[in-house]
Amino acid sequence: MANATDHLWMHFTRMSSYRDGEVPTIVRGEGAYVWDSAGRRYLDGLAGLFVVNAGHGRTELADAAAKQAAELAFFPLWSYAHPTAVELASRIASLAPGDLNRVFFTTGGSEAVESAWKLARAYFKRVGKPTKHKVVSRHIAYHGTSMGALSITGLPGIKSDFEPLVPGGIKVPNTNFYRAPEHGSSAVEFGRWAADEIARAIEREGPDTVAAVFLEPVQNSGGCFPPPPGYFERVREICDAYDVLLVSDEVICAWGRLGHYFGASRYGYQPDIITTAKGLTSGYAPLGAMIARDSLIEPFLSETEMFAHGITFGGHPVSCAVALANLDVFAREDLNGHVRSNEDAFRSTLSRLLDLPIVGDVRGDGYFYGIELVKDKATRETFDEAESERLLRGFLSSALFQAGLYCRADDRGDPVIQLAPPLICEQQQFDEMEQILRAVLTEAWQRL
Repeated sequence: MANATDHLWMHFTRMSSYRDGEVPTIVRGEGAYVWDSAGRRYLDGLAGLFVVNAGHGRTELADAAAKQAAELAFFPLWSYAHPTAVELASRIASLAPGDLNRVFFTTGGSEAVESAWKLARAYFKRVGKPTKHKVVSRHIAYHGTSMGALSITGLPGIKSDFEPLVPGGIKVPNTNFYRAPEHGSSAVEFGRWAADEIARAIEREGPDTVAAVFLEPVQNSGGCFPPPPGYFERVREICDAYDVLLVSDEVICAWGRLGHYFGASRYGYQPDIITTAKGLTSGYAPLGAMIARDSLIEPFLSETEMFAHGITFGGHPVSCAVALANLDVFAREDLNGHVRSNEDAFRSTLSRLLDLPIVGDVRGDGYFYGIELVKDKATRETFDEAESERLLRGFLSSALFQAGLYCRADDRGDPVIQLAPPLICEQQQFDEMEQILRAVLTEAWQRL
C-alpha cells in the first residue's frame, strides 16, 4: 500500500526499509493465524506483540465491544464510575494474589509502569519518607517508552535520543543463567547472587532514597530469562528489609502467558504492585492497569488527599467490556490450564533445535520462549554487532516471515528469536514453528 510509506509512521521501524518495497499489511486473523493483503497465511508466533492470548477472530469479544459502545461509548473515571470499570476492577482484584485489591486503569503498559512509579513516590511522601524516589530494575529489561518507564528500562539503545531522562533509575544484573557472570554452575547460587545484587544496589544508593524494585516474572528483552529457584523469595525479603515496594511488571507475563492469571502466582511471590496490559483484552481493545495492595491507597483516603494522576481513556467502557468478555473466555475454556498442560510439549518441541550449531540455548516458561543464537556452541561465543545486523535484519526476520512464521528476531541483548503464540496453540502449531525455524536457521548457518 503506497499510503503506508507516504503517511504511516510505524513504531520501532527503520522506515528506510520500505523505501523501495511495500509494507507488509496484515488484514485478517483467525485462531493462531493471520493473513496479509496478498492472501498469504502466517502462523502468529508472537500473538501480535505478546497480546492476542485468546487468539484471533473471537466474535464474542467484538460483540461485547459493539454492545457496550451502543450503550455507553465513553465516560471518564475522573470522580465518576461506570459499570464495566467497576465490575472489571472487582474481577481483577479477585484474581490477583494477596491483597492487591485496588485497580487503577490505564490504556497500556507504559502508562501502567509510569503510574506505579508515580504512586511509589507519592505514597512515600505521605508516609513521611519523601526522599524515597529511586527505582531499581535489571539490565536489558524493557519497561516502556514514556519518559518515566524509559528511565526504568535497561536498554541503552532506545534511550540515548531522549536523554536526559527522569533521574533515579538504577540497574542491576538480570537472570540470564546461560551467561551467568557468577555461579554459572548452580542456578540456586546464581539466583541468590542476582537477588543480593539488588540489596547491594539499595545499600549503595541509600535505603532512604529507594522507593521500588521493578521486575518482570520472566524478563522479556534479551530473550526470556526465567527466575532461578529462590530468586523472588529473596527479592521479597530484601524489599521488606529496606521498606521498598516490589513491582511485578506483568505487561507480558499476566493473563495466561505463563499458565496463570499472574506470573507472580506461578513463581509464588507477593508483589506490592502489579502492572499489566496486553493480554487483559487479548488485544481486542487497548487497556492496561496498575493493581496495588490495600495499604498503598490508605494515605489517599483521608480528607483532601488524592493521587493526582489520571488518563483520559484509562478504563474506557468499551475496553473494560472487552476485558470482561475475554476473562469469560479464559474461564470457560480454561486457557491457563491449557498452557500448563501443553507447556512441556512446547518446550520439548523447541528444544529439538538444540541439535543445530547456531542454537545455543532454548529458555522460557509457559508459552513464552527465547532461542539464543551463537557463533560457537562450545564456547557460547556470540555475534558481533555487524554479524548480528546481517543475521537478524539482513536475513532472519524476512526469511522467517516469508516461510510463514511471524515472530521476533531481536538483538537488544544477545541475538535471539522469541516466541509467544496465542494460548490456544497445540502440538500442530508447535511442530509448524519448529519446522520453519529449523529450515531457516539451517540456511542462516550456511550463509555465515
